Amino acid sequence: MTSISRHRVKYLRGNDEFPPVTDSRSDGLLAAGGGLTTERLLTAYRSGIFPWFDEWSPILWYSPPVRCILEPTSFFRSKSLRQKIKNSGFTCSFDSDFNSVIESCALIERSFATGTWIVPEMINAYKLLHTKGYAHSVEVWHNGILAGGLYGVSLGKAFFGESMFHRKTDASKVALHYLCMTLEKENFHFVDAQMETPHLLSLGATTINREDYIIKLENALQHESLTGSWKSLFKNE
Repeated sequence: MTSISRHRVKYLRGNDEFPPVTDSRSDGLLAAGGGLTTERLLTAYRSGIFPWFDEWSPILWYSPPVRCILEPTSFFRSKSLRQKIKNSGFTCSFDSDFNSVIESCALIERSFATGTWIVPEMINAYKLLHTKGYAHSVEVWHNGILAGGLYGVSLGKAFFGESMFHRKTDASKVALHYLCMTLEKENFHFVDAQMETPHLLSLGATTINREDYIIKLENALQHESLTGSWKSLFKNE
């Protein structure tokens, strides 16, 4: 996790507004503090900003100069993944067990960080976003047991992916497959994958600069948000 200097980032207090995203450091760090209220989180996503911090740091807000996005129509399904979707016995649901998905994501060890960035404060904030109809989960089941999944936030025609996990091989890829398939049907513009990784690029994600991302985001936010439960939105196919 990035170290911070009080002289280089804005510390948010109370209802302080975010600084312009162009004020972010070269690593994307824009501001610290401010709390994880529903209002602040939604304002952040609408502004091209997301929280990312760990248990040893204050709340940190990022708007990186290069953004990783995945257009639903560009998701790459390898032959082996297509076979797994068809023959592995996986089934999928939306918003059936958000709490288990986010708690499972918090337990996953990441090669790029020690500990978890999904701290209890984050978990509670996103559970509240879920109850208010903005945060959603995709669950992948195998023999009635949660095998993998992902969660994120939906605003307008943009889905902001936060994290995914798997307990069985490729279960998180299966979750992303069903998410992209459904978002394509609902005419979503993109999934915001935030930070580039080789894994995401292998699945069809690409990178764009922040200026282009903000334009795409503003276009996506001109559409009505699909809030509320997504349970009935998805049907296994």
